[in-house]
Amino acid sequence: MKEDKFVLVTGGARRIGRSIALAIARSGIDVALHYWQSQTEADILREEIEALGRKIILLQADLAQIEQVKTLVPRVLEHGFLVGLINNASIFEKLNWENSSLEDWNRHLMVNLTAPFLLSQAFARALPPEEKGRIINLLDWRVSRPSAEHLPYSISKSALASLTHSLAAALAPHITVNGLALGAVLPPTDGAVDKKILDKIPSGRWATLEEINQALLFLLTGPTYITGEILYVDGGRHLL
Repeated sequence: MKEDKFVLVTGGARRIGRSIALAIARSGIDVALHYWQSQTEADILREEIEALGRKIILLQADLAQIEQVKTLVPRVLEHGFLVGLINNASIFEKLNWENSSLEDWNRHLMVNLTAPFLLSQAFARALPPEEKGRIINLLDWRVSRPSAEHLPYSISKSALASLTHSLAAALAPHITVNGLALGAVLPPTDGAVDKKILDKIPSGRWATLEEINQALLFLLTGPTYITGEILYVDGGRHLL
């Protein structure tokens, strides 16, 4: 049905994106789920969301390719329309100024910054005038303290934070734009965990996925008078 309302989650088949997508579905909202290479995980998640009685659209695309990014919103519009956009997908690589190539730099900026901009632009243009929209950008506590060891990533996320503020002003009052700056939530997939990481977190522990979900749903379904905010969900790590 063209009247169906969806929230688009990028990078939604695994890890935090998966948890967010499920939380959105459980809250009673249909999901447009973007993924890149995680076809199996996306299919499993589709079954879980459909079992909740919600609709789900699977959208495969490489966000490093501009032309593929541009197809996402039109593909959702074939099924209904978007009321929300969660820019979750990102590249996170341990690269400093010395070993970062121009290709590394451009790849991080494309996936972490340019793709969210293009998707936000397309979403804003497609949103019906009578609807209120929400954009939430997944950031990192490093936006307040850029890391020299993750240079392209840190710069791209800091730029995304600036984009969050700029779009909040530009798209008001029709669309709210906010960010979630996350700290330690899930260990890296390569198993390389800093054993001293908890010493750097005032709360003294890792975040739970449920806490991330709660924060995201607050920005997605809560007061529309909140826009241009970056909510740190990092146990206070950005303070140290």
